[in-house]
Amino acid sequence: MTGRLLPSGERAVLVEADSLEELLELHRRLWVDDRAPGLLDAVAGARTLLLVADSAAALAGVRSAVQEALRAGSGTGSTTVPAQGGSAPAARVPDVAITVRYDGPDLAEVAELTGLSSHEVVAAHTSSLWRVGFSGFAPGFAYLVGGDPRLGVPRRPTPRTRVPAGAVGLAGEFSGIYPRSSPGGWQLIGHTEQVLWDLDRDPPALLRPGLRVQFVDADAVDADPVDVDGAT
Repeated sequence: MTGRLLPSGERAVLVEADSLEELLELHRRLWVDDRAPGLLDAVAGARTLLLVADSAAALAGVRSAVQEALRAGSGTGSTTVPAQGGSAPAARVPDVAITVRYDGPDLAEVAELTGLSSHEVVAAHTSSLWRVGFSGFAPGFAYLVGGDPRLGVPRRPTPRTRVPAGAVGLAGEFSGIYPRSSPGGWQLIGHTEQVLWDLDRDPPALLRPGLRVQFVDADAVDADPVDVDGAT
């Protein structure tokens, strides 16, 4: 695993990774599994990880932790993001389950683009254990990765001026959920009633970098009710 360390003020360092998979692995090592000493915050992007130390004096230790994590990850080829779609290994369970009503206006178009039936699109979307790669665009919007590669579809050629809150979409390698009504160009395949951003919740974002996410077909839940609530 390789990365380029760039200074970012007196208390932060910006790490540039070669791939999103490597970046997620670095984020996991430094923030999720075991917080690096002196690390106050870790902000993930598509190829960058901003690491903020709790003081200027602690920054050297944070940089050392990054270099150690990079060395530890070199040559392993491992990543916490599934390389292929399909069912997740039994030992890996989701941190968050999202119940979706697959009634999106673009479901039929996604089926045509992928060469799948609408039922197969839903099956592919729900059978993968997705991972929150990074956040952006709007508070609470998470870019989910690790899905079935057959679901890779382009954004719509003309964005919608209004996408309702809770809309579940696909764009490129990502899946995402609109946390509030806004313009958007993703292919919409369904919607969820779960709240993605709530200022009265701690933390406000339901989906945060590193969390594993399972989509659940609401029609299947109606037929055979199970407990699919929220997050840990």
